[in-house]
Order: sequence, then structure tokens, then C-alpha cells
Amino acid sequence: MWRSRLLAAAIGAGLAPAFPVAGAWWWAWAGLAPLLVLLARAGSYRQAAWLSWCACAAFFTTLHHWVLPFLGIFAPLAIVVIGWVWVPFGLAAHGLLRRATPARVLMALLVLPSVWVVTEALRSWKHLGGAWGLLGAAQWRAPAVAQLAALGGVWLLSFVLVAVNTGIAAAVLPGAGRRTRLAGGGAALALTALAAGYGLLRPEPAVTGAMRVAGVQPGIVPGPERRVAEHLRLTRELAGRDHDVVVWGQSSVGLDPARRPDVDRRLRAASAEAGSDLLVNVDATGPTGRIAKTATHYTPAGVAGTYVKRRLAPFGEYIPLRPLLGWVAGATEAAERDRVTGAGPAVFEVAGRRIGPLISYESTFPDLRRELARLDVDVTIAQGSLTTFHGSWAHAQQASFEALRAIESGRPAVLVELDGTSAAFDARGRRLAWVPPDHRGVFVVGVPLSREATPYVRLGDWVPALATGVVAAAGAACAVRRLAGLRGRRPTH
Repeated sequence: MWRSRLLAAAIGAGLAPAFPVAGAWWWAWAGLAPLLVLLARAGSYRQAAWLSWCACAAFFTTLHHWVLPFLGIFAPLAIVVIGWVWVPFGLAAHGLLRRATPARVLMALLVLPSVWVVTEALRSWKHLGGAWGLLGAAQWRAPAVAQLAALGGVWLLSFVLVAVNTGIAAAVLPGAGRRTRLAGGGAALALTALAAGYGLLRPEPAVTGAMRVAGVQPGIVPGPERRVAEHLRLTRELAGRDHDVVVWGQSSVGLDPARRPDVDRRLRAASAEAGSDLLVNVDATGPTGRIAKTATHYTPAGVAGTYVKRRLAPFGEYIPLRPLLGWVAGATEAAERDRVTGAGPAVFEVAGRRIGPLISYESTFPDLRRELARLDVDVTIAQGSLTTFHGSWAHAQQASFEALRAIESGRPAVLVELDGTSAAFDARGRRLAWVPPDHRGVFVVGVPLSREATPYVRLGDWVPALATGVVAAAGAACAVRRLAGLRGRRPTH
């Protein structure tokens, strides 16, 4: 029993390298199959639940190991809770594959990916940690396959990956008949070919122009005064370098310009000296005594627009139910004070182009990028900072999100980090820039612009909605069968 649980944990941990930093994206196409075989051969539903829990806990512990030191004494509890995410999937896999037939395999090819997508969508709720570590996100380095995100978002990628893994598991399942193996293997090959074919045949978007984006990445600079001064120094280096906008990362300005006229003057002067508009990020106590993370658009004439961060990182930027859970801040690295959330999206007009601003953690949410695409932005720009997780896997993982967000939205995407991996991708998710976290200085990237209305932008989250319907129908059918079985076993008089 313990041997199988340890094997499940090893399988779960082994799936994490499909994501950055290792980036073995191809392993996501087969890495779940060994777990599915284990689940199919489990002796009971109870054992299947334990196997899926062990695999899930090991996967997230490996993928997000950089978070654990900041959870303090709550790290073991977090691992216990997160392990339950894959349990519904494990129970469904055991139920469908323990007696593998061609019909049950075909049903599993629809139901198991649906269960997976529903659980991914639920855990991606903004108050539960966001869409970090979704299986489909591992495909950002495979542009041909990743184009499926334009059709159904990252959810469709996850669906196809789980379906292919299910087919592979059925093809190698011990004791399965020849027809079952053929059904599983044939389905896996067909889905892989269809996924790659869609990306290879998808036409290029119409380029509507170009924008040159300059990023300032100073790294960790302690103290708000020194941080602003360093950003200003680096921005002066960009004078005369032919750019349309200069972007600073998240929390680059820890002083409120509304209360510090000298800071306001220096930011205006920086825009004038650089010869372009300037996007900074203010993270400071305002006149009302509250803190908001605000993307602020500066021109030589002053502030031209603002955007307040709407999706805050739980515990990192606010504590849910603070009156009840506020004591957590004393035992962990949780936020001492809650940030204020913004009311809605914003669009900045820069050099005749429309920029959609986002801030750090918000880059994990597909719906925010889709919302900006519907507002006809030309490019999305995210301001980030991962100083808390300096030197960890978090840098490359966050940067990789921009590739899928670009494909989903049909808009190029740029991420500028204060400390982290800055990156830029075109509307097909092809890399335009990748600035490593140890870079200290500035960079300029030319971004081809397009306004493509992708099916995902038009239709929204149709894949999770359809998956929910499949899961509900499968659950109802299972309940009906169980009721029929119970009635059939009742004693007759």
C-alpha cells in the first residue's frame, strides 16, 4: 500500500518539470498516464483517493516549493489541503478504468478531462490562489500546440492533455483487451495530431503596426527613496533610444505622488527626458490612509491615467476574513495591511495606441486579458515584482503565463519586472524578449501589434462550462445506476 502511495507521489512530483524552470513541456503529454494506470489498478475507491492525494500533494509541493518557507507553521496544513484537489479526478479514473472496455475508455476520454478542467477552474477562483500551475500552461514553449488556447483558453489545452494521457493509459493498461488498447492508443494519436494541426494551419494575424516598449529592471533596491532614485537613473539611460513608452515594475514607487509633489515633479521630468510616456506603479499609503497598487500613466504634463489592481494575492496582499484570520500575519509573511481593490479595467492611450494595464498576479487570470481584448487594446502590459521569491522558479513561471495570455487574447503581451524575469510575446505566443532575473538595467523590445478577435475572446470560458455539464451528466448517470442497483438488491416478499 505504502509502496503504491510513494510511487504516486513520485509520479506527481515528476510532472512538475513540465513547467518552468525545467520546461520539459512534452512530458505533460504522458506524465499523467502512469498515475492513471495506478488508479485503475487500485483495490478500492479509498485507495484511489489516497493515491490521487499523494500525487497531487507531491506535484504542488514540487512546483510551488518556493512558497512553502513563507507559510511558516502552516506549510504542512497547506500541503494537506492542496492534496485534495486531484481526489475527484482519482475517484473518477478508478471508476471508469478499473474494468477497461472500449466503451468505458471512450467515456473516460470525455469525463476525466472534464473533471480535471472543472477542478482547475474552481481552484482558479480569485480567492483560492489563482490560475497558477494549470496543466495546459506547460505548453507555452510549444507554439503549434499552444494555439489551442486561442480556441478555448488554457482550459482546452488542459482538456486535450488529460485526454491524451487517458488514451495512453488505456493503451498500456495491464489486462486490457486488444480493442481497448487500440481505442486508447488511437484516441491519443488522433488528439495529438488534431492539436498540432490546428496550430500549424492557423493563419498569421494582421499586423496593425508596432510599438517599442522600454523596460526598467533594477532588481531589489531597499527603501522607497532609493528605489525611485534608481528607477530614475536607469530611465535617463533610455533618452534618445527610440521608444514609445517606458515601463517600471510593480511597487516601483513606494511614495504617493499625490502627497509628495517632489516625486510627482521628478516623474514628469523623467517622462520628458526619456522622450516618451512613462508607466510606473505606485504602492503607497494614499491621502485616505489606505494602500492600493496603482499603475500610473505619466506624461510630461502629469498623470494621464490610472489603474488600480483588482485581483490581489490571498495572504500576500490581503488576508481573507481578516477579523477572523488576521492573527495569521504574526506567524507568517502574510500582509500586515490589506490593499484596496480597483473597480474595473482601464485603457491607456500611448503614442496613438491602446495599452491594457495589468499588475503582477493578475497575469495568471485569462478572463482579465480577454476583457482587455474586448476593449480593443493593441497590447497588454503587466507590471510585476517577485522580490519575495527572488531566485526561485516563480520568475520563469510568471513570465511564461504571458505567452498563453497573448495567444488567448490575440494581443501581444509584455511583462516588466522590478525583480524577476521580464518578457514579451507576440500574438502567437512567440518570444520577443526574455530578460533574466539577474539582469540589472534597461531593455527595449519592438512589439508587432494586432487586434485579432480569437474564438476564446468571443466565446469566453466555454470549455469549463461544457466540462461542468459533462461532469453533472456523468454524476447523475452514476447516481441513477446506484439507485437502480440498490432497488435490485432489496429483498422481495
